Amino acid sequence: MATSDVGGAFAPLALRDLLVELNDLKRVHSSGRLGSIAERLFFQGWSALTAGADAATVALDITAKALAAARLCDLDDAFLSSAGLSRGEVGDVLVAGLDAVAANVDPGLLEGLRLRLRRREAMRAGPIPGFVEALADQPRAGVTCPGKARILLEPPENHAEHCLVVAVYGVVLSPFYGADPTTVFLAGMSHHFHNAMMPDAGFTGEMLLGPHLATIMARTTDLALKEIAAPLRAQIEAARTVLPDDSTPEGRAFHAADAIDRVLQIAQHLRSASLTMDTVLTEMELVHAGPVKDFHDRVLRDMRIP
Repeated sequence: MATSDVGGAFAPLALRDLLVELNDLKRVHSSGRLGSIAERLFFQGWSALTAGADAATVALDITAKALAAARLCDLDDAFLSSAGLSRGEVGDVLVAGLDAVAANVDPGLLEGLRLRLRRREAMRAGPIPGFVEALADQPRAGVTCPGKARILLEPPENHAEHCLVVAVYGVVLSPFYGADPTTVFLAGMSHHFHNAMMPDAGFTGEMLLGPHLATIMARTTDLALKEIAAPLRAQIEAARTVLPDDSTPEGRAFHAADAIDRVLQIAQHLRSASLTMDTVLTEMELVHAGPVKDFHDRVLRDMRIP
């Protein structure tokens, strides 16, 4: 297994395309469903945890759903079941979605993800803590740097979306770092507890708080932790001990996931801005093969589009 030892790679390049694709779960919405897929998976994860589900199972379940959704979007378990597919047929579709993007995922992890998508029963739903909804309402700061005006990119992601994607990235990256994926998942899901109450002014605002920053973050984090009952609270607190540095495999997996998500969030804005019509029509086949493609092509040519 590749490692981040001196002289070795510090991150698995083979997973880059998958992480780029997963980042778009923050921006996929569907009729009748509130929030993006990433936001809704954040709610589902916390609901399962507060219901008492095993944290390792929740980490696999949410990660499996996220990877399947990378291509299937909201053609998920709930929709497929409501459309009349059998349990086995639903599992087949979801695993096909997973396999479409997971060629470079660690084989052992991949098998666990497949098994979660073929499960026979859904996890019980528990109460949604207040901090979950608060994080979904809290926008991220954008690009900030002390002494400079911020750069705002619309629409902004929210903290629930960021935490969910970091948690899923963390699970996918954990085998590379030899990290426990459950610990990394819980760290990702909880690492912005302070922003449930604390507005996000970015790095700039944090530096301007000066000596008050640590106290404010501790107080606001504690308010979120108090919403969680034992023994889950102890698990979350233990997972959060990896947040300060990269001295552990779990810390390295978490910080890799966090850095990758923060930069890919900006990269998608740049990717959209640089999109060309040649990419849309030729590479992505917007006017795709079918019985009326020739007619479509002639219409566009006569209209001088593009």
